[in-house]
Amino acid sequence: MGEGRAPVAVAVITAFVAAVAGGSGGANADAASTRASATPSRVSATSTRASATPSRVSATPLRVQVGQLIATGFPGTTAPSWMRSRLSKRELGGVILFGYNVTSRSQVRALDGRIQSAAHGDALIALDQEGGQVRRLPWASPLRDGFQQSTAGVAYRSARSAARDLAAVGANVNLAPVADVALGSSSEMRRRAFPGPAANVAKLVTAAVRGYRGRGVAPTVKHFPGFGAARANTDDAVVRIHRTRAQIESTELRPFRSAIAANVPLIMVAHALYPAYDGQRIASQSPAILQRLLREQLGFKGVVVTDSMEARAVLARSSVQEAAERSIRAGADIVLLSGSGSYLPVYNRLLARARSDSAFRARVAQAYARVRALKATLRK
Repeated sequence: MGEGRAPVAVAVITAFVAAVAGGSGGANADAASTRASATPSRVSATSTRASATPSRVSATPLRVQVGQLIATGFPGTTAPSWMRSRLSKRELGGVILFGYNVTSRSQVRALDGRIQSAAHGDALIALDQEGGQVRRLPWASPLRDGFQQSTAGVAYRSARSAARDLAAVGANVNLAPVADVALGSSSEMRRRAFPGPAANVAKLVTAAVRGYRGRGVAPTVKHFPGFGAARANTDDAVVRIHRTRAQIESTELRPFRSAIAANVPLIMVAHALYPAYDGQRIASQSPAILQRLLREQLGFKGVVVTDSMEARAVLARSSVQEAAERSIRAGADIVLLSGSGSYLPVYNRLLARARSDSAFRARVAQAYARVRALKATLRK
């Protein structure tokens, strides 16, 4: 696709969602024929505009639309049969790999190949390959932690190398780079974030996003709307960000604005509470943050993915299935499940709600359109 893959990705997603706006697939969508969607044709990014029509979304069974909004982890180093079955039926949109899924290059390449074979070449295969200490593929780039990537040239080359290494084993989404601005020596993100003040972080994030272009791997900036003031990880604790709106908009949002301007295709949303925007809902469940701030104020048109839905900050508020519904309703497009045990409760909850609630069904159709358009740009 050349150097224009990332701008094309966002343009295609925008066109697809615009075409779907106002038409959500209706209550009878689940009874529609699955033949066309069960084995999707290979679609180039340049041809997707013509095929991204409301009728294509409305003809997609609701069980498929819902499934495509879920990415899950799994134990072991081979793809379990239940997961391959769900991928084959397109009732699962993608997977995330962790260190315990990885033993060698050849094993990961074979694993990803079997996942794609089950999914008819249509799966998102994601992992966290930030650099340094956060690398699911220990042999792959970036070799440096974020704070050690001190120039735009280094950030660009590190991202370029990461995309090459991920593509070589069949992964097509990197849940990186980190776009947080580390605020002080006690910041949870002090090693993982790029160094310096907001302006420098924005420059490095932009360089990293550009490094992925044309490599068949989509980057994901995180953790919106900024996690650099955190002193703990939401995986392990409930986190409240004590920053004013003025502070967040002048500092934390700056790298995200730059990434959006560089046409980043995915943004990961945090599970922290940001009282400056919403005193009741964590960011991943907040329409104020996902719709009004990210979509309307910042103009992001791509795919919003949650951080792990099994995080303590999430489960302290509700079950994982209720949290998943809240996130999709608020504006997330993909819910990320770390453990395979969460898949069925989440899938069943989302499908039941989509069947019974027309507003939620419309939100599912919108999210599905974004995911489909993203996948179209990643197809060979």
